[in-house]
Amino acid sequence: MRTGFALTMYRFAAFPHRAADGITCRAPRSPILSLVAGIFFAAVLAAQAQESVEPDVLPSLAEPPAASAEAPPSVSTEPLPALPQSLPSTAAESVPSAPEPLPSSEQAFPSSSEPLSPSTNYPTAQTTVVPPPVAAGPYGGGPYGGGGTYNVFPAGETISPSGRIFHYELSLTVRGVWDDNIFISHTNKVSDYYFAIEPVITIGVGDIAGRNRSYLRLDYMPSAILFVDHSDQDAFNQLIHLEGGYNSGRLTLTLSEDIALLESANLNSFFDTTGLWANTDASGPTRLNIFYTRLRADYELTGKVYLQGEFDSPTYFYPSHISDYTIAGGLYIYYRWLPKVSVGIGGTFGYTWVDDPSTNQSFEQINLRLNYEVTAKLFLYASAGVEFRQFDGNRDTYDSPVFELGLTYHPFSGTYLTLAAGRRIYPSGYVSNQDFGATYVAGRFQQRLFHRVYFGLGAGYENSDYISTNRDVSATRNDDYWFIEPSVDVLITRWLSAGVYYLHREDSSNEDFFSWEDNQVGVRATLRF
Repeated sequence: MRTGFALTMYRFAAFPHRAADGITCRAPRSPILSLVAGIFFAAVLAAQAQESVEPDVLPSLAEPPAASAEAPPSVSTEPLPALPQSLPSTAAESVPSAPEPLPSSEQAFPSSSEPLSPSTNYPTAQTTVVPPPVAAGPYGGGPYGGGGTYNVFPAGETISPSGRIFHYELSLTVRGVWDDNIFISHTNKVSDYYFAIEPVITIGVGDIAGRNRSYLRLDYMPSAILFVDHSDQDAFNQLIHLEGGYNSGRLTLTLSEDIALLESANLNSFFDTTGLWANTDASGPTRLNIFYTRLRADYELTGKVYLQGEFDSPTYFYPSHISDYTIAGGLYIYYRWLPKVSVGIGGTFGYTWVDDPSTNQSFEQINLRLNYEVTAKLFLYASAGVEFRQFDGNRDTYDSPVFELGLTYHPFSGTYLTLAAGRRIYPSGYVSNQDFGATYVAGRFQQRLFHRVYFGLGAGYENSDYISTNRDVSATRNDDYWFIEPSVDVLITRWLSAGVYYLHREDSSNEDFFSWEDNQVGVRATLRF
């Protein structure tokens, strides 16, 4: 799998794919027990103190959206002023007469991952809106319309709407995890404990909550992974999301840049920090750096018809293996068939440069799309079509279906369900002259219990079917990957949450070397400032 975006900032030694025989895991050192005990001791004290000063009121989990954060520009019939015209004075803000309510679990818990994977990725700060759940799989949306990063679960609002021009948010998550297969190896499984330290900072100016007016937003999350017994496997990941938008009424422009510098076996994103998606293409800890540039332009032709232009440029950079770089563009025309239903048709085309000895390739797509906001509690996005891929070698065109499906459903207060599925083609970073078609489905269910307790269940499946890009190469590998992650989190105060989770993930390949299974048990605590 792939995930992330970025250039290499410095070079580390390559991680081994499997451990040497005879390595055993020592008992956890006393700092681990001390830290875990300290987390829960502090949580209990904070909860007792909080009960005496705060009402036991918790807003519902992910209240129903009023509209899509990435809705087409025609959602509003009146032009929206640009940023300098629309910013209210901070002096006009009124002082609230009642205590601020506790944040929702989507705000409080870092694990409300897309990730499982897609069009709006990384924390997009929705307030009264939930972004269209455009599916984008573990490798990102790729250069194919609407795709994005690796989030199947929509982000929660982290910044409250207000009249302020400048916005900021800061949080810190600490996890303690036991992992029984840190190298995701078929044989010689090695277990260890590790700590993950993951601060997140968000700063922005303008309408970063609704994104209906001009805005600029930056999210940054460094992630330090520290092993107890295998310090040579320590990793430092970095995730960066920069996004800006402009709305003049008829024309809406959105430009974003996603960067991920990844050094472990996981395809982590802002939404998925626990490792739901693993890099099965590499099938081992490795460095993967990715840039992803995305531009969207929507233009109103009439009250019912609008155009959408797209430009995508993802780069998957393996310092020691096969990297690839793609540019792609597309044009789609949409028609508002009903007030809440938009249908579109169009095409996408692009070219991919792949490192030697693999073959460069071009592709064209024809897609039919649907946006359906059934109610304020149910939203559906779908895209389906066919791709024609050509190779600068000696093989015929490869024709393949491509599709994306996303669903968000909020039937009751405290109940939330998301679903995503899709299929896309990616060049392999580890096997020369081979691509693979990644077909996936993933979802998450979350339910509030007892006011402050939240139960979550995430699950996903992906099939990777390898194809030859050269007639002289035989491609036979086929992988089936799946995961399941139940979790329980407690919102202790407005600034502190704690929880526990279990993650099982497994890859079954027709080539035994790439098969493995992994179990993780983790505790986590999050502070919000």
